[in-house]
Amino acid sequence: MKYNILGNTGLKVSELCLGTMTFGGKGYWTAIGKLGQEPVDELVKRSVDAGINFIDTANVYSEGLAEQRTGQAIKNLGLKRDDLVIATKVRGKMGEGPNNVGLTRKHIIQQAEESLTRLDTDYIDLYQIHGYDPLTPLEETLRALDELVKSGKVRYIGCSNLAAWHIMKSLGYSQQKDISKFISLQAYYTIAGRDLEREIVPLLLDQKVGLMVWSPLAGGFLSGKYTREDQKPEDGRRANFDFPPINKERAFDIIDVLKPMAESRNVSVAQLALAWLLHQPAVTSVIIGAKKMEQLEDNLAAIDVKFTKEELDKIDEVSKLPAEYPGWMIERQGGDRKA
Repeated sequence: MKYNILGNTGLKVSELCLGTMTFGGKGYWTAIGKLGQEPVDELVKRSVDAGINFIDTANVYSEGLAEQRTGQAIKNLGLKRDDLVIATKVRGKMGEGPNNVGLTRKHIIQQAEESLTRLDTDYIDLYQIHGYDPLTPLEETLRALDELVKSGKVRYIGCSNLAAWHIMKSLGYSQQKDISKFISLQAYYTIAGRDLEREIVPLLLDQKVGLMVWSPLAGGFLSGKYTREDQKPEDGRRANFDFPPINKERAFDIIDVLKPMAESRNVSVAQLALAWLLHQPAVTSVIIGAKKMEQLEDNLAAIDVKFTKEELDKIDEVSKLPAEYPGWMIERQGGDRKA
């Protein structure tokens, strides 16, 4: 297992991060997974044994049950808390009241306390806003997060699912006011959905912000079980939860390129899709989730996959984004000024 520096810090996190969306099974999240404590313990143990020190969860996953299962697994397995980097999130609806959602100071501080209780820990390593809240001034959100850092209940703060201008505005405000700034972005990025490369990846590289990738297999579409002939396999997650949106024909073209590469190595298409992300310079850690141990084992093996330059070029050709303004103009004008 390789360990990467998370953003502009000295914190080392494993290149694979264990996601917990399948833990629990309550409410809306039942479609994703409904793992009880025993299988959760087994997945956490195998992940830690493989070298993973990074675990990502959220307060909304199974309405808090995923956090609870995660904290209980750490306790049941006798893991040393300080050896782990635990990330969770805030923003989603956690109750019926009008203030039980969003990124207000009230909601953030309340949910931080509740996450600490569910995780059975004294501090959260990485506390992330789970998206954009158009009702709450960004300044209020950043001030509340900074208060949590200053209190010692949170070590670092991050964001998720934001536009490039959201991120840059927040970084500028934090620098101007000398308060805690986002060290990471958690975002959707996959070989079948490279939209992030237009505006956000250049920003992350320039500002030294780490990237945690969610849904690296495009909601299971790149698992290898989907084909043009069978676009809704019974054991496929997308049968009940068709998310995130993708151009399926374009994705099948990518799978057609990956399949012979996978067969020649005797590995899965999923491993190649994960390995491709691990080869991208902006990526710090790829979040993997599983319902079954064999899925986890398959994902863990991705760290051993290496591509030739010719293979990477072939994958890039079939998956690259179509040219779009102003990107093509910036590329054309900047050609004579590259270092």
